[in-house]
Amino acid sequence: MRTDTPPDVLPSRDHLPATGRDVPVPVLDVVIPVFNEEKDLGPCVLRLHDHLARTFPYPFRITVADNASTDRTPQVAAELTGRVEEVRHVRLDQKGRGRALRAVWSASDAPVLAYMDVDLSTDLNALLPLVAPLISGHSDLAIGSRLARSSRVVRGPKREFISRAYNLILRGSLHARFSDAQCGFKAIRGDVARVLLPLVEDTGWFFDTEMLVLAERAGLRIHEVPVDWVDDPDSTVHIVRTAADDLKGVWRVGRALAVGALPLDRLARPFGDDPRDRRLTGVPGGLTRQLVGFCVVGALSTLFYLLLYSGFRTFTGSQPANALALLVSAVANTAANRRLTFGVRGRDRAVRHQAQGLVVFAIGLALTSGSLAALDAASAHPAHATEVAVLLAANLAATVLRFLLLRAWVFPEGNTAAPSCSATLHDPRNAR
Repeated sequence: MRTDTPPDVLPSRDHLPATGRDVPVPVLDVVIPVFNEEKDLGPCVLRLHDHLARTFPYPFRITVADNASTDRTPQVAAELTGRVEEVRHVRLDQKGRGRALRAVWSASDAPVLAYMDVDLSTDLNALLPLVAPLISGHSDLAIGSRLARSSRVVRGPKREFISRAYNLILRGSLHARFSDAQCGFKAIRGDVARVLLPLVEDTGWFFDTEMLVLAERAGLRIHEVPVDWVDDPDSTVHIVRTAADDLKGVWRVGRALAVGALPLDRLARPFGDDPRDRRLTGVPGGLTRQLVGFCVVGALSTLFYLLLYSGFRTFTGSQPANALALLVSAVANTAANRRLTFGVRGRDRAVRHQAQGLVVFAIGLALTSGSLAALDAASAHPAHATEVAVLLAANLAATVLRFLLLRAWVFPEGNTAAPSCSATLHDPRNAR
């Protein structure tokens, strides 16, 4: 995935369609999906048109995609169409941002397709850097990223937390390498869209994420642009419902990828074989990635253990509650490390991995318990600080030992890689 910014020099348009003097074919079609936006639609479209007229050197079009609005949005869109030559209006009978984008992008004749939210939360100065690599043919998709280091973002802590947590989930569960799935500022080449969009099932907010995951798994090149972004306090997006739908989408796409149900071989490699993409469905790349995954899973497992212990403790003693909580959390820990840290998919050897995981857990438990027993044997009444220090050292050693055993014995690298996508997908002879 490319994260560098495009060159300052405008890209050549030699490969783009020719334009006539009277009716030029737009090089860029910017779609604005709207639902009941009668107040903001007019000013935002005019502001976008003014920006494109001043800064974009090629013919362009702005398409207002009305998602079955029930207010005056259709009338406002019609007025804009009559007032501004480059604006058109498409009316849909059903709601759904993904449905609107699929409908307009699939019918557009522009070689580069983009979309942005009607509130224009993203600074429009990032638009040309977003589409330049697609105009030049360098990249296949481009996304604005609010999570890049050089991005400047103004939004509340709640939305910030949700955004970062969601992208962390994507990285852990689907091995996504792009940084911001839900920023409403994206672009795609028209020829890529015609092949990719039929594979995307979602018609709502998860549309973006599903499109990006499938594109990345197919080896397409995704360009990221840092953006300046200001949160719209009047946004009508229902955060909880959207988050729940997104998690359902993550589960559906992850399951489809795991069983090989997606025909990703329809997408040809556009730039030849890239060794970074050869094992996207296998082991997450490198020791560092595995260590990060192991630490995240360990932290979540600890929280899970505490919740289980508190629940079991309400109807049983401390020792049985501790044993049950440790057992259940150990099984969950092994399953999570199997899938997220070491990239093992499917049910093959799942029981064996769980049995080995319990052995590893028992070894770590014996190490910590043995350390306490040795301390008690050495001193009849050890100081509390000494006891805590011994436990910390023992747990650290047990954690390191657990990771090494999981990596070398339970999930050895040579046996954990799942079958990659079709050989046709990665054959450089099929590159266009």
